[in-house]
Amino acid sequence: MIIDGKRIAAQVRAEVAAAAGELRARGVTPGLTVVRVGDDPASAIYVRGKRKACEEAGIHSVEHHLPATTGQKELMDLVARLNADRSVHGILVQLPLPDQIDEDPVLDAIDPLKDADGFHPFNVGCLWTGKPAPRACTPRGIMRLLDEARVDLKGKRALVVGRSNIVGKPMAAMLLERHATVTLAHSRTQDLAGEVGRADVVVAAIGKAEVVKGAWVKQGAVVIDVGMNRLPDGKLVGDVEFAEAAKRASAITPVPGGVGPMTIAMLLVNTVELARGAR
Repeated sequence: MIIDGKRIAAQVRAEVAAAAGELRARGVTPGLTVVRVGDDPASAIYVRGKRKACEEAGIHSVEHHLPATTGQKELMDLVARLNADRSVHGILVQLPLPDQIDEDPVLDAIDPLKDADGFHPFNVGCLWTGKPAPRACTPRGIMRLLDEARVDLKGKRALVVGRSNIVGKPMAAMLLERHATVTLAHSRTQDLAGEVGRADVVVAAIGKAEVVKGAWVKQGAVVIDVGMNRLPDGKLVGDVEFAEAAKRASAITPVPGGVGPMTIAMLLVNTVELARGAR
């Protein structure tokens, strides 16, 4: 089975649009504010995609685009103003930030009740302790893909390749929550091939082109590829050797068109949920 992230993301966006419509009928227009500093081309593309998705779902979207020379205090002051603005339900500070800005204090300054990305330490703590809170968008999207593919995680061996705060670590927590037996691998893991070969579910999020070889994949395993790598010839590939892995996997996500569309879809979900719970 090829897990069609585009189709599932479209379904999620339709659900969000319906939920946003219900909120607007009650006098609440969900609002997401994106803060972008500088002129990183990739960030500009990402933010444009997020704003377009918000508009299509009936979420009010605002972008604060600050110059690359912006200082730490100026950015922190903006975050404080957004925290106090009752029309703003979700705040997202687009990374990367310019070198003169320390991103950790900025992200920590976002009100946890407006943390659309699910990156705030308070919300990360809630995830690991099983309490409701905004959750990191990419792992949350992956869980929806697994649900749509009807993957029963209970008791299964799940391997997460990559230990980032954005994907790897929260992914491990969400899989544990579903009673999977989770292994977290990374660039220094010894015998990565063996770890992949033992896994019933593989989530590859290490950021290296085709580092997970198809021959390593256990027959019948489910493979989720988070990677997005451009080869010298311009071709986009994931972290998994797709063609060979697809011969062995029972279900696999393509690149592109797998995990990617789910990230923005889950950002919309988080924003609507934050608006629903706003005080």
